[in-house]
Amino acid sequence: MENNENRPNPDEILNRIKIEEKSIKSLRGKLKIFFGAAAGVGKTYTMLESAKLLKKEGKDVVIGWIETHKRTETEMLLEGFEILPPKSILYKNIKLNEFDIDAALKRKPEIILVDELAHTNISGSRHSKRWQDIDELLDNGISVWTTLNVQHCESATDIVVQITGVKVYETVPDTIIENADEIELVDIPTEELLKRLKDGKVYIKEMADRAIHHFFQPGNLIALRQLALRYTQHNVEAKLISYKQVHSISKVWSTADKFMICIGPNPNAFNLIRAGKRIASGIGAEWAVVFVETVGQVNQKERELIAEAMRFAEKLGARTTTLAGIDIADTLISYASSKNITKIILGKPEKPKWQEYIFGSVVDRLAHKAKEIDIYLLSSEIQQKEFKPSILQITMSPFSGKNLLRAIGIIILCTIIDKTIFLQFAHVNLIMIYLLGITWIAFRYGKRISIIASFLSVIFFNFFFLPLNSINVNNIEYFITFAVMLVVGLTISYLTGQLRRQNTTMQFREDRTQALYELSRDLSKNPYLNEIFKVLIKHIESFFKCRSIIFIPDKNKNLVIALEKSNEINLSQNEIAVAKWVYENKKSAGKFTETLSGSKGLYLPLTGAEKIVGVIGVFSDNETQFVNPEQFHLLEMFINQTAMAAEAVQLASTAVEVETKIENERLRNLLLTTFSSEIKEPLDSIFQSISNILKSDAINEGSSCYILIGKVKDEVEHLKSLIEELPKIIA
Repeated sequence: MENNENRPNPDEILNRIKIEEKSIKSLRGKLKIFFGAAAGVGKTYTMLESAKLLKKEGKDVVIGWIETHKRTETEMLLEGFEILPPKSILYKNIKLNEFDIDAALKRKPEIILVDELAHTNISGSRHSKRWQDIDELLDNGISVWTTLNVQHCESATDIVVQITGVKVYETVPDTIIENADEIELVDIPTEELLKRLKDGKVYIKEMADRAIHHFFQPGNLIALRQLALRYTQHNVEAKLISYKQVHSISKVWSTADKFMICIGPNPNAFNLIRAGKRIASGIGAEWAVVFVETVGQVNQKERELIAEAMRFAEKLGARTTTLAGIDIADTLISYASSKNITKIILGKPEKPKWQEYIFGSVVDRLAHKAKEIDIYLLSSEIQQKEFKPSILQITMSPFSGKNLLRAIGIIILCTIIDKTIFLQFAHVNLIMIYLLGITWIAFRYGKRISIIASFLSVIFFNFFFLPLNSINVNNIEYFITFAVMLVVGLTISYLTGQLRRQNTTMQFREDRTQALYELSRDLSKNPYLNEIFKVLIKHIESFFKCRSIIFIPDKNKNLVIALEKSNEINLSQNEIAVAKWVYENKKSAGKFTETLSGSKGLYLPLTGAEKIVGVIGVFSDNETQFVNPEQFHLLEMFINQTAMAAEAVQLASTAVEVETKIENERLRNLLLTTFSSEIKEPLDSIFQSISNILKSDAINEGSSCYILIGKVKDEVEHLKSLIEELPKIIA
C-alpha cells in the first residue's frame, strides 16, 4: 500500500503547476552572469567564447557593449559578431560613448552581450546604472549575458573594505544576482592572475604596478575568491531548493552541510546556540535556529526567554525561524526537507523517564522519521538557575473563583436534569449528562476547574442517585466512573488549549498578512513621497501602537524631519545623532538593538534597491515589544516596502525631470538649428554689402565713418563664424 505521508499535497501540486505555467508563459528574457573575484580573471573572454559556440548553433547573438581594455586576445574574439553602434553623449563638451539601449530594443536579438553589469552610465542616459538597462532588456524578452566582479555586490561592500581597504562605489543590488537565471564562475589561480597583471594583460603598466601594491595583493585575491565562491554557492543552493519544491522532492540531498539548532523555552537554549556558532565557524556551514511553537500553553516568561534566545542567535549570524505545529518532530522534518538541511542538533532530553514513556520522546520520533537527515544531541549545563519552568507552570490554566462558581452551577444543572429523568434512564445514561457538563467546563474554563468538576460530579452522583442517599465510593465501578470523568476533562481541556493556541497563531498571521496587504495597497495609491511616509506612519501606529518620525536628507545631505505623527515626540540632539548614524551606516540602532541602545527610539534605515531614502524612528512604550524577532522582522517588512515605494517615486520624479531637460534641450537645438540656417543668408548679404562699401571711393580710408563700418564688418564676420559652428556644437 502506498505511504500517504510521502504523497504530495494536492494544493501544493496545483500551486507548483501554476508557477511553472507562469514561468513558461513569461516573456521575460534570461539573465546569465559571468562572475569573478576580480578584474583580469577572464570573464569577458569566457563570455565571448561561449557566445561563439551559440552563434555556430544558429542562435541570434549580438554584442551590445564589450570592454576589451585593448586586450588583443579579447578583441580577436569580436570578429564575426554583429556589434551594435554605441550612443554618443555630450558630457561637459566631451563626446563619450555609451551602450545604446534603444538600438538594442529596436534590434531585439535573442541574446545580447552587455559587459560590466555594475557600470554607472553617463549623465543624460535613460538610466543611471547599466543593470537598469539590462533589466529593461529582460522585461522586453531579450536574454542578456553580462559580467560582474564580487566586489560590486551590494552586500559585499563592507567585507571588501575590510579585506582590501578600498571602498567600491559602483554596486549592484543583491536581488539582481539572486534572480539571475544562471551564474557561471570564472576563476584562475592567484599566482596566474598576478602574472597576467605584471605582463600588462589586465591594466597598462603604470596602473598595474599601482594595483599590485594596493588592491591586487595575494591575500586580498584569496579572500575575494572565497567570497565569489560563496556567492555562487548561495545562488546554486537557492536554485536547488526551488527545483525540489517545484518537483515535490522531500528527500534531503546532502550536497552541502546545512544544519539547524532546535531550542526550547529553557536557559539551555543559549548554550546550544553558542555550540552551533562554534560548529558553523569550524566547518563554514550555514545554520539556523528554530523554535517549534506547539499548541500547548506557554507562559509569558517562557515567551520572553525564547525571544531573547532568538535575538542572541541573530547576533551570532544564525537565521532564526519560529515554526507552528502540533507535532515537533514532524514540523522539524518538514522544515529541514524544504530547506535541504542535512543536520538537526538538539539538547539532550531533560524530562524524567516516566514522562517519555507516557508522552513519547521528540528525539525518538525524529530518529525514526529523519531518514537522510543526521540527528545530533549536545549536552549543556544550565547557567541560569533562576528560571526552570515546572510541568504545572506549562500545563495549568489560571485559576478564577468566578469560573469555579460557574462550573459548580453547571454541575448542579446537570444534577437537576438527571433528577428529572431519573426514573426513565439507567445510571450509565445519567453519567453521560455529567460527562457532557465536564466537557463544557474543560472547554470553557481549563484543566484545573475541570478536575474539580470531575470530583464534584462523582460526589453529586453518589449522593443523589445511589441507594440510601449516601456517599458510596467503595464500589470499584464508581472509581472507574471518576477516572473516566477526570480523563475526559483533562483530554478536552488539552485539546481546547491546542485549539486556542492554533487560533491565536492563525489570528496573528492573518493580522500580519492583512496589515502587509493594506500597507501595499495604500502605498500603491499614493504617487507622492510625503503621502507615502504618511501611510507608513499611519500603519505603524495602527498595528504596533507606536509613535514614529521620519527623517530625509536635504540637498546638503543633512537629515531633516520629513514627517511626524505626534507632536509629543521631543527629540534631543542625542536622538538626532543616532538617526544620522543610522543614515550614514545603513544599519539599525537605538532601543532594542546593541548599538546606541540607550536611545528612546528605535531607528531603522529606509533602504531601497539602490540607495537609502531616509530614516524612521519608532517610539514604543512597551519595553519588550521589538525584542521579539517576529515583531522586529515585521516592522522591517513595513519599512522595506515603504522604502521601495519611496525610491520608485523618487526615480519616477527624476525620470520626469531628465525627460523634461532632454525635451528642452531638443527644442533649444531645434531653434538654434533653424536660426542658424535662416540667418546665414542675410548675414552673408550684409557682410558682402559692407565689404563693397569699404572698397568703394565713397568713404575715405581713415575717416571715422570708415573705421565705424570696419567694426561693423568685424562683428558680422564674428557672428558668421558662430553660426557656422552651431551645427557642430549641437551635434
